[in-house]
Order: sequence, then structure tokens, then C-alpha cells
Amino acid sequence: MMKKIVVLVSGSGSNLQAIIDACERQQIDGNVVAVMSNKADVFALERARLANIPSHVISHLDYSSRERFDKAVAKQIDDYQPDLIILAGYMRILTADFVNHYAGKMLNIHPSLLPKYPGLHTHHRAIEAGDKEHGTTVHFVTPELDGGPIILQAKVPIFIDDEEQDVIERVLAQEHQIYPMVVKWFCCDRLKMLNGKAYLDNQEIPAYGYGNED
Repeated sequence: MMKKIVVLVSGSGSNLQAIIDACERQQIDGNVVAVMSNKADVFALERARLANIPSHVISHLDYSSRERFDKAVAKQIDDYQPDLIILAGYMRILTADFVNHYAGKMLNIHPSLLPKYPGLHTHHRAIEAGDKEHGTTVHFVTPELDGGPIILQAKVPIFIDDEEQDVIERVLAQEHQIYPMVVKWFCCDRLKMLNGKAYLDNQEIPAYGYGNED
């Protein structure tokens, strides 16, 4: 059974595109059935249009609280009855009720090697700290910001003469590889979250992700 995927976006949507492309190549046993954005003027919505995927804009500015906004978004999501919700550059802090409503079926990608650098400005923070490597993390979403169980990480080097944009591009190239891979695992029922931990093929994934040792 093909899985139904809803993707939440706030920006250019390059990870959305990577997932759309993987679905079209039948590398993922699923389809993106809707794209939702909290901003009306982002390129991710154009990507959805070009792929003939329904899109919806629900502006957080139209709601008096985060709770009311998240309820409106959840109502729209639930109209599609998705198997998986993907956060792809969705720049909203989610309420616990929203996260718990989709427990075990919502993924996020974060541009750092979590648990290092949760939140914003991760590339700048890594460069300022003098880190020699940086990267990206795919994880299940839990109420703790960027704190859900890690599924997969990819590392990139930071060179001494790097500008922030160099690191951003290096990390994005890895994101476009690992995010569709994790979505593929989920859609073929290999990946799940149980009791706050991630499992692949019924084996608990190490704390820092598949292929990493604790």
C-alpha cells in the first residue's frame, strides 16, 4: 500500500523537491499528497504546483495563539489522512498537542549533528566554535525541540577558509541524500518509533543514529 505523505514547509523547499523526485523515481513507496506552508510567498509552493501536488497556506499571523494555529494546521493535515508528516524547513515551534497527535509518524531534518546546536543559526555556530565537522540529522519529532530520537546523520567537513554559505551548501547536498532514504525506510515499514526510541528492522538505532556507535 502506497503511503500518503504531507510535507510542511516555510522556505525554498529543496528537501521537498528531493522527496518529490524520489517518489517520482519510485524509490519511495509513497506519494506527497499535499504541501502546507505558513508563508504564502515561498518557492516550495511553486515546487508543489509544478509537481501537481495540492498546496495550502495557513498563516500563523492569522491566529491569536500557537495552539489555535496548530489546531488549524492539524485539521487541514487530517483531511488527507496521511501516513507520514515531513517537516522540510518548517520554521515553527510545534505545540505538544500537535506533536503528540502525530507521534511516531512525523519526521524532521535539522542542520546540525544533534544534540549539538538545536535551534537556529547552526552553521554559524559551528564555524564560530571552530568545529572541524558539521552535518545534518533526521529524527522523529517529539515535544522537545530538535530532541526526538535520531535516525540518521551525515557529516561534512568544515575547512579553515569556509564561508557560512560553503557549509550550508555542503550540508544541503547531504540532506538531499539522507532525507529521502529515511522516508523510504518509513514507507516500507522498516522504521518506527517505540517508547521514545527509533527502530530500524526491529533493531534499536544507536543514540547518534544508524551506522553510529554510542
